[in-house]
Amino acid sequence: MEHAAGHEVSDGAHETTTGIDHRKMMMWLFLASDCLFFGTLITTYLVYRGQSLEGPFPKEVFDIPYTSVSAFVLLMSSLTMVLALSAIQNGDHKRTRIWLLATALLGSIFVGGQYFEFTTFVYEGLTLPGNLFGTTLYTLTGFHGAHVTFGIIMLFSLFIASLMGRLPQSSALNVELVGLYWHFVDIVWIVIFTALYLIEA
Repeated sequence: MEHAAGHEVSDGAHETTTGIDHRKMMMWLFLASDCLFFGTLITTYLVYRGQSLEGPFPKEVFDIPYTSVSAFVLLMSSLTMVLALSAIQNGDHKRTRIWLLATALLGSIFVGGQYFEFTTFVYEGLTLPGNLFGTTLYTLTGFHGAHVTFGIIMLFSLFIASLMGRLPQSSALNVELVGLYWHFVDIVWIVIFTALYLIEA
């Protein structure tokens, strides 16, 4: 009994009756609710697709090659996130920091690219209240960008914690949880990219 208690403390695990750590369970529940949230936004965009009476319209503003590069950058960040988790699970703190930083920087490049794309849209006359297309587009992609930004903040927090020696191998679950969130926003972008950009192309 004492041995079991000591094992729980050293691992920092807090399992639920399902045998899954309660933090991981809460993350899955959060992601499930976020699936419903983004599902609603994407469905709303598709329902109102093509119903704008005034331009600019999607084909007039979308730059598919540019957005494809941004999508590729975000997808590559999922790979670096996997490498960061593998590194900390193996106790390799140097590589953990390298891959956490790489993931955060790739995410930052994506957000910067999205900001540049938005400014281009505004320059071409597409604003949030301008037409139905602009309203649904900015709402959907804006919320996704906010999710990515929050993920970047979490990644930099883990990076700083590792630099300060506060991210031991026993805390690998913290990296895994951030990884789950990060993979989620990547998957959501694949759906958004397909539903908004590729369908129009």
